[in-house]
This record gives sequence, C-alpha cells and structure tokens, in this order.
Amino acid sequence: MADIPVMLEFYDIAREYQKAKSLRHWQSFEPGLIEKEINEKRQWKIMEDDTIACIFMIAYEDPFIWGEKDKDPSVYIHRIVTHPAWRGRNYTAAIIEWAREHAKEKNKHFIRMDTWGDNPKLIDYYTKCGFNFLKIITPEETKHLPAHYSCISLGLFEIPV
Repeated sequence: MADIPVMLEFYDIAREYQKAKSLRHWQSFEPGLIEKEINEKRQWKIMEDDTIACIFMIAYEDPFIWGEKDKDPSVYIHRIVTHPAWRGRNYTAAIIEWAREHAKEKNKHFIRMDTWGDNPKLIDYYTKCGFNFLKIITPEETKHLPAHYSCISLGLFEIPV
C-alpha cells in the first residue's frame, strides 16, 4: 500500500508520455482502484535495487474486451509502465516470462493483452515480444471499463501457454 503514491506518479508520467506521442492517453486512476488491485494481488512491480523501475497489473478475466474468448482460462496483462530512468531494459520480456510461469501455476492457457488499435508501433512491438496479433475490435460502451476505453479500437494479442 505504501507504493500507491509512486504507482500513481508512474501513471502520471505514462499519461504525459502518451499525450506527447498520440491523441490517445489514459485517464487518471483512482487510488482506491490501485488499492483494490493490490488487495486482490493483481498489481506487480519490478525493482532495481531499492527502486521501483516498472509496474504492471494483471487480471484473470476481461469479458468487456474479450467477449466470448474470455471463457478461455487466461492471464491478462494491463498497464505496463516503466519509469523513464529504466527504459530500454526489456521489462516487457521479463513480464511475459513471469506471466508464462504464473499462468502455468494458475492453470491458465493464454497470456493476453490489448493496446490501442491505431498504434502500429505498439502493435509491432508486442508482436516482436512474442504475442500473436489477433484482430482489432471496438469495445462496447460500459461503466466496467476505464474511461480511456471509450470510443476506441483495440488490438488484441495472445500467447498460448
């Protein structure tokens, strides 16, 4: 719980980076949401010495994005943020390897993630990281998704475990 202010700072840094690079960006995340995810053991961090270098969140269901495919037992990776001081250290690859082992432990069959469907650089990056690009979708409006999912297209990715 003591990391929540740092995590919110990471999200602010990521949002500013997104604004500089694209018309799409995350909205602010409420501390209560982060606290809930920590309590559910779904928020993770990568440490370099005594410093948080990267954070990410996982879920075990994502029906409002994945629809019928959500029935497949999966680990969903969300909100990977690396602090600018630690960029270039290939944390995404480390997260994927961790997720592969975590999925096996939890009897999940896929590692999945999504990103903005109109960001070819990210689509290419996640493909190079080993994800299979599946398709682009437009999620239905729902109060169950963060505000930044409104009126967007999403690229869906998965890795079989």
